[in-house]
Amino acid sequence: MSDPDPGAPPAASASHAFAAPARALRTIVRGEGAALWDAAGRRFVDLGATHGVGNLGASHPEVVAALRRQAGELLYLGTGYDVPVRSEFLARLTGLLPPALDRVFLSNSGTEAVEAAIKFARAATGRPKVVAALRGFHGRTLGALSATARKEFREGFEPLVPGFVHIPYNDPAALRAAVDETTALLLLEPVQGEGGVHPATEEFLRAARERTRETGSLLAFDEVQTGLGRTGRLFAFERWGIEPDLLTLAKSLAGGVPIGATVTTREVQARFRGSHHSTFGGSPLACAAGVAALEVTVRDRLAERAERLGRTALNRLTGLPAERVREVRGLGLMIGIELRERAAPYLARLEERGFLAIPAGPAVIRLLPPLVIAEDDLAAGLEAIEQVLGDG
Repeated sequence: MSDPDPGAPPAASASHAFAAPARALRTIVRGEGAALWDAAGRRFVDLGATHGVGNLGASHPEVVAALRRQAGELLYLGTGYDVPVRSEFLARLTGLLPPALDRVFLSNSGTEAVEAAIKFARAATGRPKVVAALRGFHGRTLGALSATARKEFREGFEPLVPGFVHIPYNDPAALRAAVDETTALLLLEPVQGEGGVHPATEEFLRAARERTRETGSLLAFDEVQTGLGRTGRLFAFERWGIEPDLLTLAKSLAGGVPIGATVTTREVQARFRGSHHSTFGGSPLACAAGVAALEVTVRDRLAERAERLGRTALNRLTGLPAERVREVRGLGLMIGIELRERAAPYLARLEERGFLAIPAGPAVIRLLPPLVIAEDDLAAGLEAIEQVLGDG
């Protein structure tokens, strides 16, 4: 799901500190497409600095125009009343999904979308157990954090929510053993982002769908990072043709404006008991940005572009020196370069050359460039990676 910016390169090292005067961080003051400029006027290429939020690049003009129009009409209204732009956004989003996925709960972030999925599954099934994967990342609030089996994120906040079990990723046998008649939800990322950019195998995802149906459990795909074209499909699950019962989205869904969406079926909605609400979820401003972002993503065929550029990038990166690089993997423009040593020094060297990438754990360089990145900028970024990893 979303990224916790862990142990990041110098430019993001305090990203989760409590609010305080800025330390020695690079100050970015504006952006256009995949280009970012710092306070000194130096240009950088975003290879991941926006953590997957910037699929459309920085301040896409159509998103900005939609925000300006909506800000002049209505900034906020509670969900007890209809707002045309909210209805339009919901219609556009569900129109891109399989017909069964036509019920949407709107919130403000990926973590909130996951929290809602957990609540909906427990309420709809009357069961307590949630199964998630080792190395997965689903958020930092207590429910989402309980689904995240990473000691460095959980430490200091325990005891967490009971009822969560973790299995090895891409292990169908472990999945079948863990998901049983007490399981409410199986929660998986189609590609683990923060966990090192590990794509799921088709066998694993098919086992997930089959086993949840056998046990009456629900299957959720966390596509907060993989959704909206990032992996070369509009939604990553389309690559395998395996539909979930719940889908979580956020990050680039509104072109850089905070939003979260938990999408589910009428059947799950009908079985839901209890209540759930988000004061700012589905605000007119976020929905207006979302309408524009979906329009651009589909019209400009950004998923297809990500597939093409990602294939080119992966092919080129396979030539990196084996004595330094353990593996290169990914889907679309979601790529992980696993090193045999820590990634931070190489991220710093990339920044010195004008390219901003991010880690995925201590030893993986993660590339999440905007799907609108100019091909020359992407090529230059790949050349810079070859240079820093090829240096003695």
